[in-house]
Amino acid sequence: MAIITEQEQEPDQQQQHQPKQPPKTTPTQPPNQLSFWLYFTLPISLLTLYYLFTSSSTPSPQTSFLNLPTTLRQHYSNGRFIKLQTHPNQQPINLFTFQPPPTTPTPSETVLILHGQALSSYSYRNLAESLCTLGVRVIAIDLPGYGFSDKSVEVSADGFDGFFGRVSYVYSEIKEKGFFWAFDQIVETGQIPYEEVLKRMSERKVSKPIDLGLEEIGKVLGEVVGALGLAPVHLVLHDLALGFSANWVSENSDLVSSLTLIDTGTKNSGAFPVWVLEVPVIREVVLGFPSVFAKVVGFCCSKRIGGLEGDANRVLLKSGDGRKAVVAIGKNLNSSFDLAEWGGSDGLKDKPVQVIWSSDWSEEWSREGKRVAGALPQAKFVTHSGGRWAQEDVAVEIAEKISQFVLSLPKTVRKVEEESPIPDYIQKKLDEANSDVGHDHHHGHGHDRIAEDPIHEVGYMNAYGLGH
Repeated sequence: MAIITEQEQEPDQQQQHQPKQPPKTTPTQPPNQLSFWLYFTLPISLLTLYYLFTSSSTPSPQTSFLNLPTTLRQHYSNGRFIKLQTHPNQQPINLFTFQPPPTTPTPSETVLILHGQALSSYSYRNLAESLCTLGVRVIAIDLPGYGFSDKSVEVSADGFDGFFGRVSYVYSEIKEKGFFWAFDQIVETGQIPYEEVLKRMSERKVSKPIDLGLEEIGKVLGEVVGALGLAPVHLVLHDLALGFSANWVSENSDLVSSLTLIDTGTKNSGAFPVWVLEVPVIREVVLGFPSVFAKVVGFCCSKRIGGLEGDANRVLLKSGDGRKAVVAIGKNLNSSFDLAEWGGSDGLKDKPVQVIWSSDWSEEWSREGKRVAGALPQAKFVTHSGGRWAQEDVAVEIAEKISQFVLSLPKTVRKVEEESPIPDYIQKKLDEANSDVGHDHHHGHGHDRIAEDPIHEVGYMNAYGLGH
């Protein structure tokens, strides 16, 4: 007979006294709504933690404006905005213009200044004011994506779908409504806001940095010249402004009285190294620390620009989507641009041209200036004592050279108003105003205002989203 020990009996007795466990069941598939929300739990949590550590709140337009350097706020207050339509299916773009008042009653010549890479009209304010004292009318603009002009546009989010697009949208919802927004919805309604999120995702608009090609930049220049009645105009092109506008100039040479090229890079290599705005970590350091940005400018652009003047350029690049827009537009430059072929084209071979070049930057840069002048046999070649960004430290010197050149040419005969092209969207407003002129007693003087001023000039505070 087998002897059963006490230790062997104990497990059997324990099994007899334990209640029977219910049969195991296969877990059911979670609802689609729950799967949808859990799908984003990890990435959204990581993004939210990053957001909490990097920025506690998005500054209001008022705060952003008041945080600008005093010189930038003053420049902003002295400018005006005009609306331009670069794409028929997108919202108009606000373009910033700076026009100091002329010192003479009726200046005979008009100069339009186009800025270079990573610059804006702010860098030419001293040059513009100096030219005005010499009897020249001057307009400087910020191309879209630069300075105070619009740096982004709202587009349909259809092209931004996919996993990362959805994560980005939910992240924006958390930034706007708070981290526990979805959980509050569950407590209040008992349901995850799945349908609401999907609906809003299908209807949403996203902000996209402006990315203009050369044809679109040409359209901007054409609308500016036509809307402000500048044609024919004396163009002053600095740095990569020649690359931005070369196609438009050759196609519209009848709208140009003369060309002045100031330290124009012809190899898609402007003074400022745009690659530092593209490389992660490096771009954050360069734009995040004024001293680092000043060293980059001193090494590549001008040794005499620093302090508050140089830091204003950093602030404008850092604001909004400025950095992304500058990088994107810079990539659209024509890498096969031939200066000699361009200057010898039918519309430009007899056009008055002046080349103003730095003689104090480097031997290599001086040789580049002679090469540029050699490619344009009709060009007058003069030098200045500043750096490649010369507008701040030698503005008076350059203004004298520009005014002497412009005023030495035959007096410009302004084109009649009918010859100036009117953009389609402006003509549409004019037609609407004329058709509704009989209904002014219902609408006040709104249509009269549009008819008299089809180019909408945004006020000082209103343009920055601050109201009147």
